[in-house]
Amino acid sequence: MRMPLILSAACLVLTGCASHRTGPSAAALVAVKLIAFNDFHGNLSPPRISIEATDASGAPVRVAAGGVAYLASAIDNLRAQNPNHAVVSAGDMIGATPINSALFLDEPTILAMNMIGVDFNAAGNHEFDKGRAELLRIQGGGCAQYTRLEPCRVDKPYPGAAFPILTANTITETGLPLLAPTGLKSFGKGKNRVTIGFIGLTLTGTPNLVSPSGVAGLTFADEAATANALIPALKAEGADAIVVLIHQGLYTAVGYNDKSCGGMSGDLMAVLDKLDPAVDVVISGHTHVSYVCDYAKVNPARPFLVTSAGKNGMFLSDIRLTLDPVAGRVLAKSADNLVVQSEAFQGLRGPVALRDDFPKFSPRADLAALVARYDAAAKQEATRIVGRMSGAATTAKSPSRESLLGNLIADSQLAATAAADKGGAQIALMNPDGLRVDIVPGADGTVTFGSLFAAQPFSNAVMVKTMTTAQIRAVLEQQFNDPQWTRILSPSQGFRFSYDMSKPEGQRILAMSLNGMPLAEDGRYRVAMNSFLASGGDKFSVFKDGTEAVTGPLDIDALIGWLSGDAPRALPALDRVTNLTPQ
Repeated sequence: MRMPLILSAACLVLTGCASHRTGPSAAALVAVKLIAFNDFHGNLSPPRISIEATDASGAPVRVAAGGVAYLASAIDNLRAQNPNHAVVSAGDMIGATPINSALFLDEPTILAMNMIGVDFNAAGNHEFDKGRAELLRIQGGGCAQYTRLEPCRVDKPYPGAAFPILTANTITETGLPLLAPTGLKSFGKGKNRVTIGFIGLTLTGTPNLVSPSGVAGLTFADEAATANALIPALKAEGADAIVVLIHQGLYTAVGYNDKSCGGMSGDLMAVLDKLDPAVDVVISGHTHVSYVCDYAKVNPARPFLVTSAGKNGMFLSDIRLTLDPVAGRVLAKSADNLVVQSEAFQGLRGPVALRDDFPKFSPRADLAALVARYDAAAKQEATRIVGRMSGAATTAKSPSRESLLGNLIADSQLAATAAADKGGAQIALMNPDGLRVDIVPGADGTVTFGSLFAAQPFSNAVMVKTMTTAQIRAVLEQQFNDPQWTRILSPSQGFRFSYDMSKPEGQRILAMSLNGMPLAEDGRYRVAMNSFLASGGDKFSVFKDGTEAVTGPLDIDALIGWLSGDAPRALPALDRVTNLTPQ
């Protein structure tokens, strides 16, 4: 049984807080291992997607990875290498999860992480998907109901997370963090005792990524300024090393364990360039990209070790620190990203077999039993046949960045709201980041509730708003506002637009038409979208300017209705968006 934790604004006491020591000593150097992951997204079962890797000869290979029972075994294997260890996560542990976690408000994911023995998790944006009150329940436990789903349906009472969810820069109306901002964990005894201080940060853009009602009253303060202000207090509490857990990330042009930092970009760089050099390690996430980088190669004044372990429990970052307990500092640091190889599967591109040239892990029995229990609870609902399709609706992008799945969902939302008593929608638009996995029908064309839920697990309502032609143009221009995050909206059948990325900002949409006719310059149109977009999500703030809002069905119910006819639903064409950018 894990002992309760004592929280304070500057210190989470696990084995006590150390003090700095000065003067000569015969104390030995102390090695500490940090075992890190991020963006787990409740993938209790193996996600049945492969990692693109290379074998010893450099040839490309595909490796099956993920699943919490395998993740637990891989963590145990790393733990066995060093008794001085901490297991940490950089956010999005929950939210946007598969059905065997999502149907149960992600309680099984937290139970699994309790069994693994996670020490700290920094809240990501998805921890706020169901609002502040539900996140507080996830941390503290209990069966109070804050969503349309009933809590504590399988395991009652829900005990809460046995580890702190750190929210240093998530500030409430009181001026204090929502949950614990920092934590400490100590290793060794006497003159060989060292302490690691952890700071947990959520990206400042969180209000653009969740429904505003879920974060009402919360302020997401500057990440670097928050961390820098907390470092002196952690040092005063005895921290010999500072580790930042931040749900913000990078992109690279190199492989998951390449140490060159090649092609590095992303919003995290602006944070790193402002962080106090007293930080030793930055464990990051959000972009779902795996990397290991000595950031001194990018900015010599900021010699952080920066890591990310991809997504879905498919990687672990094995971070190794060597500390001098007398000087109270880190002397050496290194890391590797390890593949959590799990079980073979049959994918859209053929079979993915187990490989002897990557470590193999056996599923840990207690975690496998937990997953089986929640699989059984979800099975009746997950396997319910709800419709038929003529083929797989994938998230793969066309040259214009359309996808079959995005267009299919846009069509379903238009159909669900086109009737006059539903708001009379004429156009529907779907955000690409709301598409989680492909929908693949069975051999007979049937699709299950589970497969649709996995594709769009957010349970957003479909809303219809009146928007002017100028507003529609403006929201389409917002697709390109962030050069690191171009996100093409999927349009419903009958609506088309073209764009040219080489044009100046605000002039990239070249044409818009509905049923073959250009939109009238002074026109007003009824536009359907999910409630996340309606509130300005994914930085599409112009959607908030729409008027005469009408709320329709849940997005998944709209999709079920679209696919529930007698004949298999044909896949939509990929001809609604035209990219006219010169090549």
